[in-house]
Amino acid sequence: MTYADTPQPPYYAAIFSSTHTGAHENYAEDTETVLELAKNHPGFLGVEATGDDDLSIAVSYWDSDDTIRAFKQLAEHLIIQKRGRDTYYRSYKMRIARVERDYGFNA
Repeated sequence: MTYADTPQPPYYAAIFSSTHTGAHENYAEDTETVLELAKNHPGFLGVEATGDDDLSIAVSYWDSDDTIRAFKQLAEHLIIQKRGRDTYYRSYKMRIARVERDYGFNA
């Protein structure tokens, strides 16, 4: 896994945690579509994601809360969000956080 290349704080993180129903038809395609929408949306900084068949966590990084809100309202994203609620997800939690500090270590 590689880390998102984020700027110096502050910036924002949208943390999407989800449990899955097991319905996988079109899930990979919809995930890729949302990622492409994000990559082309102004203010998107990067994403880190991990998971298995039951639980996934994706953290996307944005330059402001306003850009997160605007991305959430994109027409194609709204369609995929509904399909997620109706088909892919047993449950999900969305958290928005302002990143004040970041630091790390690379061996």
